[in-house]
Amino acid sequence: MSSKSTFLMQSALKALHATGLAAAFAPVARGRGVIFTMHSVSPNPPAPFEPNRILKITPEFLDVALTTAKRCGYDIVSLDEAARRLDDKSETRPFACFTLDDGYRDNRDHAYPVFKRHNAPFAVYVPAAYADGEGDLWWYVLETAIAKADRLHIDLDGREREFETATDEAKDRAFHEIYWHLRTRPETEMRAKIAGLAAAAGYDPSSLCRDLIMDWDELRAFAADPLVTIGAHTCRHFAIAGLPEDEARAEITGSVARIERELGRPCRHFSFPYGDATTAGPRDFAIARSLGLQTAVTTHKNVVRAGSDRHGLPRISLNGEYQEARYVEVMMTGVPFALFDTAAAAIRGVKRLFGVRRPDAPASLAITRPGAASI
Repeated sequence: MSSKSTFLMQSALKALHATGLAAAFAPVARGRGVIFTMHSVSPNPPAPFEPNRILKITPEFLDVALTTAKRCGYDIVSLDEAARRLDDKSETRPFACFTLDDGYRDNRDHAYPVFKRHNAPFAVYVPAAYADGEGDLWWYVLETAIAKADRLHIDLDGREREFETATDEAKDRAFHEIYWHLRTRPETEMRAKIAGLAAAAGYDPSSLCRDLIMDWDELRAFAADPLVTIGAHTCRHFAIAGLPEDEARAEITGSVARIERELGRPCRHFSFPYGDATTAGPRDFAIARSLGLQTAVTTHKNVVRAGSDRHGLPRISLNGEYQEARYVEVMMTGVPFALFDTAAAAIRGVKRLFGVRRPDAPASLAITRPGAASI
């Protein structure tokens, strides 16, 4: 998300909070509950060049988020309990689930003490290859390669591009242009190009996964606490929607089976990598449903409503750009997402009425709700 888009989103959330509109409409907009998504939890301040800082929150802010959820009348529950409540229409109190993707070691070292202090259950979704120490955390590889280079070359759509990366500002521009371009490409191609950039920069990322991610022994010890749920997150952290159906099914079933085998307990919950509309869709939700999983979550930004698909559940991101209680409070109401959906529907209606279409636009207008890039 660009700095301008972040500023506009922050301004909108502040306005909804300051005017009291979010609180006023919360009873009709908040739905059954909310599932929060996080990644890394660390007390370290961001570096001048750290584009992946959106994936990192502080332990202090995690404490704020938990406190805010309780203050707003939400029960903090496990994913098992959330699934039960979605089946029980007599439950009236809203729930909040806290989830973390990828299995970073700092989840244990910095997030776990905060959850323990609140006696709050939470879930960590782990790709099997990551716990093996063999995963490709390509977004960090790209960041580090750019950090080490004053200039880099990369082929983008058959055209050799050169990026000057001598300053932090130039590095930021290069990261965002390369990142968003490669996100449109097949994932094997994307990862190969980023590996090439790392090699050219003299950076060997082979130990990165082992440095950052909990291994199976650590996960077994971590999961011994009943507050901790370990969910599946595919085997290789590939975008499921971009895979043939048999490969997509193997990624999901393989990761669930591996977690059950390594931890010696059922694995009932799954998180789609990336999780936006381009990387997880109805076919993929159907696969998760067919496996008997209780829940599967996306990164589609919304609250959980009565009609939400249990195998394509939305989540709200707690990320480094929105580390204030008022942002959490407003997003929990569901009002920002209801307003955005209303505006999107109105735009689509106008386009249908007048037949307006940009020459380069798809036949149907796809609107992506503002938010940080989700990994």
